[in-house]
Amino acid sequence: MTSSRTSRLTGMPAFSVIWIGQFVSLIGSSLFRFAIGIWLYQETGLATTFTTMIFFNNIPRIILSPFAGALVDRLNRKLMMMVSDFATGLTTLILFALLQVGSVEIWHIYLLTALSSAFEAFQFPAYSSAITMMVEKKHFARTSAMLALADDGSLVLAPILAASLIGIIGLNGIVLIDMLTFAVAIGTLLIVPIPQPPQSETGKRAKGSLWKEVGYGFRFMLENPSLLGLQVNFLFVNLMQGLSIILRTPMVLARTGNDEIVLGIVASIMAAGGVVGGLVMSIWGGPKRRINGVLGGLIMISVGRAIFGLGQEVMIWSIGGFVVYFFVALSNASNQALWQAKTPADVQGKVFAARRVTGQLTYPIAVLIAGPLSDRLFEPAMMEGGSLASLFGGLVGTGPGAGMSLLIVLTAVIGITVPIASYAIPNLRNVEDIVPDIEAVAADTPTPAEPVEDDSGTQEPAPSPA
Repeated sequence: MTSSRTSRLTGMPAFSVIWIGQFVSLIGSSLFRFAIGIWLYQETGLATTFTTMIFFNNIPRIILSPFAGALVDRLNRKLMMMVSDFATGLTTLILFALLQVGSVEIWHIYLLTALSSAFEAFQFPAYSSAITMMVEKKHFARTSAMLALADDGSLVLAPILAASLIGIIGLNGIVLIDMLTFAVAIGTLLIVPIPQPPQSETGKRAKGSLWKEVGYGFRFMLENPSLLGLQVNFLFVNLMQGLSIILRTPMVLARTGNDEIVLGIVASIMAAGGVVGGLVMSIWGGPKRRINGVLGGLIMISVGRAIFGLGQEVMIWSIGGFVVYFFVALSNASNQALWQAKTPADVQGKVFAARRVTGQLTYPIAVLIAGPLSDRLFEPAMMEGGSLASLFGGLVGTGPGAGMSLLIVLTAVIGITVPIASYAIPNLRNVEDIVPDIEAVAADTPTPAEPVEDDSGTQEPAPSPA
């Protein structure tokens, strides 16, 4: 009886069950990270300890993503998701034990954060590629939007919950909550069948040594110029967006006399924009021509960033930030759906990982150049009597924060130019016609690689993702 019920859990219902578990886990992880940031600052009084934790939370995931993608395609995706959740939860358990005996050192936090980041490298390629085998092609944009909704929703809820709970249950209690949320995620995976993809001709060509498979995701993009052009588009826009994200907090604080309340209001409204965008895309499903959602969304992201940079008070910053994150949800969901339709399912782990690495590499670059550009060039130049004040003072004002505002506006102008220019390139504009859809066996259809019991009828084949 139980097996029969489980076998009927396919398509969007099956995805929704897993999504709920992952959403709960994301809330726990975001709650933990926010609380541990507060704890680090309270313990040391130094911002450097917090930024160092952010470094360890990102670098291992970026470095290991190509290896994770190759292993995801070699192994069972459902198992990889469960192992990733379990191992990440185990690092939290170790921290909980250290807290219980009062032996936590700052380096413990860094080490456990790095280990957690390494295990998380497997989650994205396994999770996103598993979706292709679970739902129909028409739901790709909707499921991608739901993933973004979970990310943004957890970011909205975590600060509120952490601020409320840390004084009541302490860091120990929050770590315990995080462990329980991992258990929920693993539990939902246990009850949902996720079939393995059938082997494609592309998958056969990709097979070889681990090093060969690690590099295949990058080769796949090089062999598909239209898709490569799309990724290059994101690389440039992400660099501009990274500069803006890094400068956002100091700019608002500089222009408000270090008013944390205003910063909190702006940050919350920005995250709410992502939630609303995710909800809209989850219901709507996005434009029929995905490329319009991708490039049009990228243009509107930069328009929102321009509004944010030009603003000098909380209302304008909030509107600009809301627009940015609303269209981030739309553009990312459309882009993910497009890649899912164009990449064979049995190599999508490798390709997704390669996409993530090339996209995230721009963030460390932005971190390196944002500070010097702001502190040494734009901020001094936009003070009263500065070299740029007479030219742009009427646009963004002068004084503390004005240089950062101008830099954000300039990144927005570049960000608008790149996708507009992309519309003029036929290979990019017509990517959906040039690169054929790769049809994969539907989620509830048995495959030669892994028979899946199903008594719920047939389902439209879902194309392979990337």
